Amino acid sequence: MTDYKAIAESNNFIVLDKYTKIEQKGAGYQTEADLERELIADLVNQGYEPLPKLTTPKAMLENVRVQLQLLNKMEFSDDEWKRFCEEYLDKPSESHIDKTRKIHNDYIYDFVFDDGHIQNIYLVDKKDIAKNKLQIISQFEQTGTHANRYDVTILVNGLPLVQVELKKRGIAIKEAFNQVNRYSKESFNSENSLFKYLQLFVISNGTDSRYFANTTKRDKNSFDFTMNWAKSDNMLIKDLKDFTATFFQKTHYSVYSCSILFLIPAIIYLSCALIR
Repeated sequence: MTDYKAIAESNNFIVLDKYTKIEQKGAGYQTEADLERELIADLVNQGYEPLPKLTTPKAMLENVRVQLQLLNKMEFSDDEWKRFCEEYLDKPSESHIDKTRKIHNDYIYDFVFDDGHIQNIYLVDKKDIAKNKLQIISQFEQTGTHANRYDVTILVNGLPLVQVELKKRGIAIKEAFNQVNRYSKESFNSENSLFKYLQLFVISNGTDSRYFANTTKRDKNSFDFTMNWAKSDNMLIKDLKDFTATFFQKTHYSVYSCSILFLIPAIIYLSCALIR
C-alpha cells in the first residue's frame, strides 16, 4: 500500500507530500447507496473489519465489550461489565466533552473486579497503535428525540470515533453537514449513546469530501470550518475514492501528545479545544 504523508497544514486544508489520483472507470452518477457501498469496500481493502450486522446500540455495546477484553487481555463477568459501564464507560450524565476527555486524557481506568483485584482497563493503546482494532459499520439506528439512521461509522476498539455522512453526486455537500448537525441535536448525544465518543466527522457527495472535528464551540460549528486534503501543488483531493485512499489510510492513525487515533495534527488541535 502506498504511504501518503502530510507535509503542511492550515485551518482549511492539509498538504500531502505525494499523491497519484486513482483512475476510475465509469465514475459518473452514483446514488448515496452506491457511494456507501464503494466506501465500505475501499475501507475493507485497506484493512478495516466490516460489521454489517451491527446496527443497534445493544449490539454496539456488546462489541465494545469484546474489543476491550481483547485489548486488555481479560474478561468481564456480566455483573462486572454492567458496573464498568455505569462507573466509567457509559455514564448517562456525561456529555460528549466528557467522553472526549476520556479519549484524550482519561483513557485508562483502574477497575476493581468482584474478587477484589485491580486492573488498568485501556480504551485505547497509545504506545502500540497496531493493537487498536479498526472496524466499520453502516446504517446504525438510534433514537433520541427522533429516530435516525447513520451512514458509515468507524469504530476504534468498538467505540464510534469517526462518522461519515454521504449525499449522492449532484447534491450540495453542505446538505451532509446539515445532516450531521441535525443528528447531533436529535440522537448522537442522547442518554447512554456511545456516539458521544465521536471525535471526527467526514462529509462527501462523491465529488467533494471534507472533514471537521466534533465541537460545541459556536465559532467552529460552521460549514466554513470544514477542511480539505490537498496535494503539494495545492490541488485539493476531493473525490471520495481518492480521499478514502489517503485520509483513511490506517497508518494515519497516529499517536500525538494530546490525542490518539486522529488522522492528522489539525484534527488534534480542533479536538483538544473541546477539553481546554
